[in-house]
Amino acid sequence: MFQRHSGPPTSRGVGVKRGRAEGTAPTRDGDAVMRSGAQRSRVVYVTTGLVEVLLELAADAEPRSASVVLSATPAGEFDPPLDLDPETPVLTHFYLPDAGRSVSAVFGMDLGTPAGRGRARFVTHPQGELSVSERDDLAGVVLVAVPPWEASSLAAFDRAGRRLELHVLDAEPPEEVVED
Repeated sequence: MFQRHSGPPTSRGVGVKRGRAEGTAPTRDGDAVMRSGAQRSRVVYVTTGLVEVLLELAADAEPRSASVVLSATPAGEFDPPLDLDPETPVLTHFYLPDAGRSVSAVFGMDLGTPAGRGRARFVTHPQGELSVSERDDLAGVVLVAVPPWEASSLAAFDRAGRRLELHVLDAEPPEEVVED
């Protein structure tokens, strides 16, 4: 069972990305690997810190559902190195759900997620099943959580609804620096 923690998410091995709507630019291109790598291997890798934060978001949103764009970092960028192929995508970050919402509502465009990012998504089903539904915002990989918001109630699926193997890694993503 995951315990709730206080403090900033970055202290638990997860990064929060605000996207261009908040004035920061992405610093890596790990999402491009999500298209092919995770689909072929049918294995999804995610950091423990990201899982903890996503489950906290789910609990805080209940009884409403949540839908959050996720971003990956190539395994080769971790220090110390992970025992994975360097190009293997590891889900490490999420984009704040409210980033760019005002513009999206008016123009119907998602400006909270930089172009080419977010090949994965986290969705919750507070009263539903642990599966992809027709109402979910789909992506190449979809992490689905249901109550009681524990690691055992989290699963990965492809956009067709096929269950994927989910490996939770106790690893810290590389530190990012946003330059002016």
